[in-house]
Amino acid sequence: MRSVAMLAASVLSAVTIGAGATQAHAQQGSTTATAQHAMLMGSTTASYFWDDSSGRAGDTGLPAAGKPMQKGLVASPSWPLMTEGYVIYQGKKLPFFVGDRGPGDPSSRGVMLDLDAKTFAELTGGSFNAHTLGVDGVGGNGHIKVDYVVTKWGDGVGKKSHPVAFSSGAWAQKDAGPAVVPVSVKND
Repeated sequence: MRSVAMLAASVLSAVTIGAGATQAHAQQGSTTATAQHAMLMGSTTASYFWDDSSGRAGDTGLPAAGKPMQKGLVASPSWPLMTEGYVIYQGKKLPFFVGDRGPGDPSSRGVMLDLDAKTFAELTGGSFNAHTLGVDGVGGNGHIKVDYVVTKWGDGVGKKSHPVAFSSGAWAQKDAGPAVVPVSVKND
């Protein structure tokens, strides 16, 4: 219950105060993620990746949304591409947008968000290693428990709900129904 209360307080604070846009969206002229209403909030385990199409360290090529790899770009196994929001880890809050699909198999084990390596490094106090495409200084920790808040759904294929495993195929289905705003946000 304490983590739910902390998450709700973070959401209310973010919706009331607002924050800056992601680097990518600031360049594209989008509105700030937190200036909009929260559409969904929850918790999940997050991993990290960095796909710059170099072919190094398991790199699979350019992200699915066609945007270059950058800070704030995350992979989701089920949310529509270009969905926006933010993650919170140990009091640190950073914006994201869904620009890729994944994680694959780890999503069947509860890893439902793949943060870009630079965001993961900033959240954990580590540093991005451009040579290995990994994160140094985190003691080998490649997974963290994060709270997430979705503030805007992308309009492509995907499921507008709590994330589900990649193997569900939700990433390829168009969710035509409107997303339901959580009760704690509706009452604001």
